[in-house]
Amino acid sequence: MATVYKANDHILNRYVAVKILRDEFTTDNEFIRRFNTEAQAAARLTHPNIVSIYDVGNEGNVYFIVMELIQGKTLKEIIDEEGTISWKWAVNIAIQIASALEMAHRNNIIHRDIKPHNIIITEEGVAKVTDFGIAKAVSNSTITAFGTTIGSVHYFSPEHARGGFTDAKSDIYSLGVVMYEMLTGRVPFDADTPVSVALKHMQEIAVEPIKINPLIPESLNRIIVKAMQKDPMERYQTATDMLRDLRQVTKNPNGEFVVLEKQNREFATQRVETTSDKTKVEPAVKDGEQVKQKKPNKVVAFFNKHKVLKVLLILLVCVLVFVGAMGITIAVINAKKPKQVQVPNVVGKTVEEVKSITEEAGLKYEVSEEVYNTEVGAGLVIYQDPKYAENYKVLENSTIKVSVSKGTEMTTVPKLVGLTKDDAENELNKQGLKMEIREETSDKVQENYVISQDIEEKTEIAKGSTVAVVVSIGRGIEEVEVPYVIGKTEADARTEIENAKLKVAVKYEENMSKTNGAVLKQDKEGGSKADEGSTVTITVNKLPEIKKGTVNVNVKELTGYKEPEKKQTTQKTSTAKNTTSNSTTNQTTNSTTSTDTTEVVEADPTPKTIKLTVTVDGNAYHDENHREDTGVISVPIEGIGNVRVQVKIDGVVKSDKYLDLNTENPVLNVP
Repeated sequence: MATVYKANDHILNRYVAVKILRDEFTTDNEFIRRFNTEAQAAARLTHPNIVSIYDVGNEGNVYFIVMELIQGKTLKEIIDEEGTISWKWAVNIAIQIASALEMAHRNNIIHRDIKPHNIIITEEGVAKVTDFGIAKAVSNSTITAFGTTIGSVHYFSPEHARGGFTDAKSDIYSLGVVMYEMLTGRVPFDADTPVSVALKHMQEIAVEPIKINPLIPESLNRIIVKAMQKDPMERYQTATDMLRDLRQVTKNPNGEFVVLEKQNREFATQRVETTSDKTKVEPAVKDGEQVKQKKPNKVVAFFNKHKVLKVLLILLVCVLVFVGAMGITIAVINAKKPKQVQVPNVVGKTVEEVKSITEEAGLKYEVSEEVYNTEVGAGLVIYQDPKYAENYKVLENSTIKVSVSKGTEMTTVPKLVGLTKDDAENELNKQGLKMEIREETSDKVQENYVISQDIEEKTEIAKGSTVAVVVSIGRGIEEVEVPYVIGKTEADARTEIENAKLKVAVKYEENMSKTNGAVLKQDKEGGSKADEGSTVTITVNKLPEIKKGTVNVNVKELTGYKEPEKKQTTQKTSTAKNTTSNSTTNQTTNSTTSTDTTEVVEADPTPKTIKLTVTVDGNAYHDENHREDTGVISVPIEGIGNVRVQVKIDGVVKSDKYLDLNTENPVLNVP
């Protein structure tokens, strides 16, 4: 009847709902008058379970109602999502609705359109009844203008469906239907057309909800049955009465406090005149004179005299009448008795074929139900009653009831990835699907959660199909204790770590204050837990190894010494001096005196003495005096790795080179 907008109230800075009456109703003055009257009356209702009305008015032909904006879901949406609601929650909601109706009825406002669509459940679980007053205005105006009834036919009271007088008891009937749907997941009456549903409300008795949902307490079942009585006088007379029983259910679910009223339809006690068994026969009187009685005839007189014969004759007549009547009855029955015909087999046939077959056999057919079936194609008969059997006959014109297949029911695959295994199974069950589980280890997905599904979400598949999911079983790796190996040798540390089912990685570091080869650090603390097969990195102290080498210094070449020229003289006496110098600076002088003539060699000029200095990485290894013509001097050295060798003559650097002591037989020749 209206279009609803979400709007912002600039004065109070809040969001509201604005209902604007549709154009087709704005031309009916009577409708508008009642609309305003009832809306203003509803605006006076202040109750926590009634949607508040803030303002009612119009601008030109725009008639509006400003209402409270509720964040939540309608009760119908909740029923569609969950199927059925637990009886305790359903009672809680019903108490709130009944409380709202109690307030409205006290203010002489009848809702007339109580249904799950008009009940909003807030995020805090509070039930809010909406559309108060509007329903009454709509119903009255429509009945006046068009002679029809407007509302939700599945929740009509019988008197509402007939278009008759409705009062507070009509709302109670509708609340009973709402409770029925909350607890069973379906409405009590349903059919293909609204008229058929309305007729069922007036004529049929609903299946008790406890037969559909056995978990309902008997007292709650009786409350619903009482609220849905056809006769308004047999229902709860006020919402207060119903509210009292609803509150009692929560305290005493199995109590027998609900009284189902039945109207007394028996006749009242009356005085009925009777006649005596012996009738006193008065003499006949005519015109004040006694009339003479006729004399009985001889036959009467005979039977009066022989009473036994009279009784026998009466019995004989009765027997003859009975036998005659039985004969006539049997003859009539046999004449009217229909013949028997063979039951045909219609399973697997179409409805058109069933119609032809049954008519040919002299029978009728009725489609009792249409159901989904994955094995029988759509439109074909699944089952028949009575079943086909050879030589099984029924009376002519009997009805064969058939169940017709609607084919395979399709459903949508929900999203399962990220759900727990149980939640995923529940989601599939809601869609009528089955679940196949495969387990895998995963470092990224928590244990018991779905990693993947073989059929993508939102895919249409047949109900009853199986969806395979992969569920995480966690990492699937055992945790072990990390051993403490600091201070142990590399070999011992490696053995302990590997025995703990862990891997070892080794790094080296130099620490002159610690023992060479000892473990200095480990990246996983000793005593902590680590995944089996994970790596523990240890840092081992590795001091450098000192190695030896040789530096060969050719002094003669470094100094550039040249031999002096030789001179020959002849003398009777000649003296030859030979001076040698070795690496230990010891000198030996030999003198020879001869009287013969000899060749004399003189050092001219005499070789001078130089100071040879050899340093390794700045440390002096050789610092001695030598003659400049000495030749090659071998200096043994020690060091680590690649060392810097510097050779000086009298403090002057003659060579500055590096010698790698890690090579085999390292030797440095200078120059």
